[in-house]
Amino acid sequence: MNNDSRRLLIVEDDAAFARTLARSFERRGYQVRGAASVDGLAPLLQVFAPTHAVVDLKLAGGSSGLACVKALHAHDPDMLIVVLTGYASIATAVEAIKLGAHHYLAKPSNTDDIEAAFAREGGNAEVELTRRQTSIKTLEWEHIHEALAAADFNISEAARQLGMHRRTLARKLEKRRVK
Repeated sequence: MNNDSRRLLIVEDDAAFARTLARSFERRGYQVRGAASVDGLAPLLQVFAPTHAVVDLKLAGGSSGLACVKALHAHDPDMLIVVLTGYASIATAVEAIKLGAHHYLAKPSNTDDIEAAFAREGGNAEVELTRRQTSIKTLEWEHIHEALAAADFNISEAARQLGMHRRTLARKLEKRRVK
């Protein structure tokens, strides 16, 4: 694929991060457009045909980037989509791939990481398998994130499903937040 045909869509609600990412990819020869939410996709896709997309998993207002992945994959199944998240979990990684994402990266990730993810074909059977068992905290985090994803990242609804107070869930999420 030549540089003129690389068109990137960035779906990110953090305007400063989206701007930085856009400038970095433009320096690499991509045509870049951005949207801050799933609502901004439809009008943009009428005038811009991305070949690549970077989608933040958790968007403003509790919106889920998974809905963006689904919409983008439905629009063009050949589009290479990379999901970025500060709230990485096995549950959301699996769902992102099922919905059409090409790769899933935890933040912080830079342009090199994202471009390498675009270039990767298939899985890597050489990934080292660790003997370390999953900790209780990790299992709790996975369970919380699974409930969040099922509740479309609505904290109140996820807390209800988990049987905990909304503030307790918010505190747990704040402790694990990637800055």
